[in-house]
Amino acid sequence: MDFEAWWLIVIPIVFCLGWVASRYDFRQMLSESRHLPDSYFKGLNYLLNEDHDKAIDAFVEVAKLDTETTELHFALGSLFRRRGEIERAIRVHQSLLNRADLSEKDQEQAKFELAQDYLKAGMFDRAETAFQQTLSGQYALASTRFLIRIYEATHDWPQAIEMVKHLHALLDEPVPQSVHYHCELVDQALMAKPPNLSVAHHELLQAEQALSQLDKSKQTAANARIAMLKAKIAQLENRPDEARVHLQRVLSVSPEYAGLVANSLLDNYCQTGEGEKGIQLLREHYRQYPSLDLFNVIFKYLRTQVGASPAWDFARESLMVSPSLLGLDKLLEVELKEEANKQPQILPELDINLLHKMIHKHTQRLDKYACRYCGFQAHSFYWQCPGCNMWDTYAPKRLEEL
Repeated sequence: MDFEAWWLIVIPIVFCLGWVASRYDFRQMLSESRHLPDSYFKGLNYLLNEDHDKAIDAFVEVAKLDTETTELHFALGSLFRRRGEIERAIRVHQSLLNRADLSEKDQEQAKFELAQDYLKAGMFDRAETAFQQTLSGQYALASTRFLIRIYEATHDWPQAIEMVKHLHALLDEPVPQSVHYHCELVDQALMAKPPNLSVAHHELLQAEQALSQLDKSKQTAANARIAMLKAKIAQLENRPDEARVHLQRVLSVSPEYAGLVANSLLDNYCQTGEGEKGIQLLREHYRQYPSLDLFNVIFKYLRTQVGASPAWDFARESLMVSPSLLGLDKLLEVELKEEANKQPQILPELDINLLHKMIHKHTQRLDKYACRYCGFQAHSFYWQCPGCNMWDTYAPKRLEEL
């Protein structure tokens, strides 16, 4: 390619223009840095030295002098909240709200951030008030969810139901936990002295209506709980036949929850002198849906009401199909109680007490229910996990069975 002489002129011109532009940007940067308050650099220095209190004071001073630092404060407040330094986070967000020149958008964000600070600190009343102030803006959905968490934590089920209705209006989709809110109100009515059966019936009807709006895939646990509550109400109203129908419904509609109703169902049959019929029903269900809780109910009844040999025949057959240390531990526990009552021992040549102690030591950690969401373990079954507050995350099976 031929060399053009005018290139010797163009190249120096381009170089000079680039040099001038860089010098201009550098001077502009220096000019802008001179306009930053000294408190800004002091705050950064304190922050680097982990002197958080002085850093906050310095940044608050910056906010008073420069209105362009709100994002810095939001970032700083969120950082403190994540680190668990709630008092510092509250101070940051309150200082923003005290500014008269703060825009409406930033005021709403500051209120929302402050509400989260209060919630993290366990100050539910203040958090509730703050979240209610942001229910109609850009944080409406998030604030509604936080309010639901607050009402769940404080067991304020009527308010939780109202918030679920608000959430339903925002999302236009059913909220599964609303069924449990009404069931909780049923439990409260039944625990009153005397039981408030009219309220229980009303809330149970509301629970069924909420259940009808859910997909069938999400109805299993709620179906079981509603049937159990219906059976409890029927029993209190001296209607054992109706109670039996509801308990049997759990076996057909939510079969994996049979262990939760096995005792009540068997007691119902025993009250009418039909214990043999009841135990036969549970044994047939156990063959299809084995569970430790159901195993314990069946074995205990056979051992105490029928005899040692039938009980151990059932245990031997069951443990061969579904080996379980927990199952062996429970049946040894029953055997020890029968031995104390002078009943004939099925294993006379074995020190059952020693065997039970050895097995029980290793099964304590397995004899628990566990949350599928957060892993929280408990000896009792919960509809709502005490650890993460999620609903229907407890499987009706012990750890060993999962």
